[in-house]
Amino acid sequence: MTVRLGFLGAGLIAHAHAASLRTGAAAATIVAVHDPDRARAERFAATFGGDGGLRILDDPDAVIDAADAVYVCTWTAAHPDLVRRVAAAGKAVFCEKPLATTAAVAEDMVRTVEAAGVVNQVGLVLRSVPGFALVRALLRLPESGRLSTVVFRDDQDIPVGNGYGSTWRGDKDKAGAGTLLEHSIHDLDLLEWLCGPVASLSAYQDNLHGHDGIEDTVSVSFRFRSGGTGVLCSTWHDVPGRGSNRRFELFTERARIEAEGNAAESVSWEYRAGQGERSEGADQIARAGALGVVLPGNPDVAFVESVRTGRPAYPDFRVVLRAHLLVDAVYRSAAAGGAAITLPEPDGR
Repeated sequence: MTVRLGFLGAGLIAHAHAASLRTGAAAATIVAVHDPDRARAERFAATFGGDGGLRILDDPDAVIDAADAVYVCTWTAAHPDLVRRVAAAGKAVFCEKPLATTAAVAEDMVRTVEAAGVVNQVGLVLRSVPGFALVRALLRLPESGRLSTVVFRDDQDIPVGNGYGSTWRGDKDKAGAGTLLEHSIHDLDLLEWLCGPVASLSAYQDNLHGHDGIEDTVSVSFRFRSGGTGVLCSTWHDVPGRGSNRRFELFTERARIEAEGNAAESVSWEYRAGQGERSEGADQIARAGALGVVLPGNPDVAFVESVRTGRPAYPDFRVVLRAHLLVDAVYRSAAAGGAAITLPEPDGR
């Protein structure tokens, strides 16, 4: 079975998913696309149209009707309605993160897709990155010992215009908020995936670029339930050409582990000063495999296979709910001048 895919939204992230499907030789074909900006849809069709079978449609429902599964790659505020329409049609759905502008709306979306019984997946792609999977495995080695502290910095050229080719990320009605919700929801999910559940947090934020309601700097302090502390600094800057970069440094009782790069392209660790190791590229996959890690592979190909087989996709909408709860807690803390916020126990996913 070749899965027929529709795309709602034809911007940068839609191009990234379509390219990933092509690179992974997914058993799928893109049959339809809709974008309010027709010129953007035309560029998408010209790039991924293949033999010309990709139609540009003026109605999102027409895209849904034409497809077996739909990618929702629009601005955040449009996600809930489009996901509802896809689910009502009984079609599988891949929605970009964040699901919605608040955790409450995201929870409604989870209930919608679960009640419809459709395959659903969210774009928490860092869980499939070999470098971060290697970090997770190293943390769980007995010789590493207990978590002490983690310092995580995520910086990105402010994605209002520039290389993103869009302005909606500077519009609170469409984006909901700024660097934390739009970008570092990835980082909050990753921190718990690596270090375990957060027990409490405290946060501050700033808005230097002046886009109303769109913060460009957030600093968060954490205490984890298993012990240990951490900080996350997320910022949108004006350093043209720098793009996105993540730097993650973690200390346990007996180890130091470091990941550098937007997708942890380089990982290094040491158990004794001057006797460290480094892993990059394909070696990360081999190292992780040697530690018993089974990597999920290309997340877009995995979604297509879930649609083909009917097996549940991963990470699904319910997984991202925890990250949304963390996002909301950060904003509540920042609004209260850095007040400590206690997080509930996660549901184990």
